[in-house]
This record gives sequence, C-alpha cells and structure tokens, in this order.
Amino acid sequence: MASMRDIKSRINATKKTSQITKAMHMVSASKLKKAERSIKNYRPLMYQLNMMLDSLLKSDDELTHPMLEEREVEVTCYILVSSDRGLAGPYNANVFKKFQADIRERHESKDEFIVAPIGYKAFSFVKRNGYNMLFDENVHVRDDIQFIDFKATTERFMKDYLRGKIDKIVVYYNEFVNTLTQTVRERQLLPIDQNAIVIPKEEETSEHILFTYEPSPQAIVNQLMPMFVENMLYGYILDAKASEHAARMTAMKSATDNAQDLIKSLQLHYNRARQAAITIELTDIIGGANAVN
Repeated sequence: MASMRDIKSRINATKKTSQITKAMHMVSASKLKKAERSIKNYRPLMYQLNMMLDSLLKSDDELTHPMLEEREVEVTCYILVSSDRGLAGPYNANVFKKFQADIRERHESKDEFIVAPIGYKAFSFVKRNGYNMLFDENVHVRDDIQFIDFKATTERFMKDYLRGKIDKIVVYYNEFVNTLTQTVRERQLLPIDQNAIVIPKEEETSEHILFTYEPSPQAIVNQLMPMFVENMLYGYILDAKASEHAARMTAMKSATDNAQDLIKSLQLHYNRARQAAITIELTDIIGGANAVN
C-alpha cells in the first residue's frame, strides 16, 4: 500500500485537476450558448438560399453552371472540419474514423484524392497519415469564427474546381443536434446536387410565389452559385463549432465526475492507512507499557 504522504499528494493533485476541468466545463457551457445561438440564427439564411436556388432551377431546365454539372471524377477533395484544441472527447476522432473508413472503401491509392484540413487537429492528422493536402498552411477555427475567416479558403476550393484540378468536393463535419448528440455528416459541396437541396418542413409554404429575375435567370444563377457554396460551407463550420463546445463540455463534465470519484476512493485509502498507522502506534505504546510493568 502507498504511504500516507503519497496518497495525500495524489488527492491534492486530483483536486487541482478537478478544479481545472470544472472551470473548462463552465467556459465551454458559456461558449456553447453563443455558438448555438449563432448556428440557429444562421440556419434560416441557409434554408432561404436553398429555397431560392431550388425555385430558380425548377423555373427553367436550361439553366446551367459549371458547379451544377456532373463530370468524371478523377480527383476528389475532402474537407475535414476539426478543432484547434483537444480535450473534446471523441469529437475529432469520429470525423477521422469515418473519413478513413470511406477512403478505404472508395480509393485504391492516395493519388485519387486530396485533403483540405480545417482546424489544427485535422491538419496534424493529415500530415501524420501522409495524405496529399490542398494547401500547406493551417486554417484555424477560432471560437468567435467569422465568415471572413474562411472566404479565401472557400475561393481556393472553387477556383481549383472550376479549373478542373478537382472534380468533386466532400465535407466531413460534426452536425450539432443537441448538447449530448453530435453526428458526423458527409456532405457533397461540389458539384451541387439538386436532389440534395433540403428545405425543412417549417420553411415550406403552400403559397405559390412568382419571381421576376433581373437581368436574367442565368445571370442570377451565375451570381448565386459561389454565394451558395460559401454560405453552405460556413454553415457546416458553425455547426462543427457548436458541436465542439458541446463535446468539450460533456468531456469536462465526465472528467470532473471521475476526478471526484477518484478523490473519494483515495480518501478512503488514506483513512485506512491513517487508521492502520494509529493502530500500530497504539500497539507499540501498549506493548511498551506492558514490558515496563
């Protein structure tokens, strides 16, 4: 059995760890409220863009755009959305696990795809596994993310796609469902799949709205496509950020609870060791007194 000094030292260290994890839990809970509010306020814009694009494409079957055209896939670009920091439970690992399972099934060599990591954890993961990267610099995902943070990155994706360097773009991220549930999603960003344009039931309307397009529907499509892609990717990143805070909050809550359980167990061992030491001392005192008498 460890000495009383060792047990006491471990109890103190565990208490300090518990204080840190409890503070991190409270910070993540505060950040989650802000991130959840951001994604809930942003989702109506995504839905309205979906409705506008869906209405526009259904109005004229002859409307075309390079981002809508299916082509033979030679190089696929996978965008992995992760966090910059760890201590978020299985948040990053779930994305990486699903991604690796999919590429083992779809590709025979690493030359058939390229990876665009967003977040330091994804950047480290891609470098560690030797995958081809779209860009060498790390794209940070700060807590107070803004649309401007990813505009240059999104423009790089679209330029490479339009130039034919990339034939397909797929995004892997964690979708925020609620505080306890975050689901890994795989979304095709380009080419835009018209059948995958989802309009929630609460956003649907039975009214038939007539639109007048100026200067022309084709000009609107040309203007709307890049905006649609940029906003969809930003929406995925907002979802991922809310999921990150929720996962970290849950992980820190579990760590705090485990630390408290460990403290109770160590305190029990300490009390037993202390009682054993007292018993030994009493036995020595009584034995010495009997020897004197």
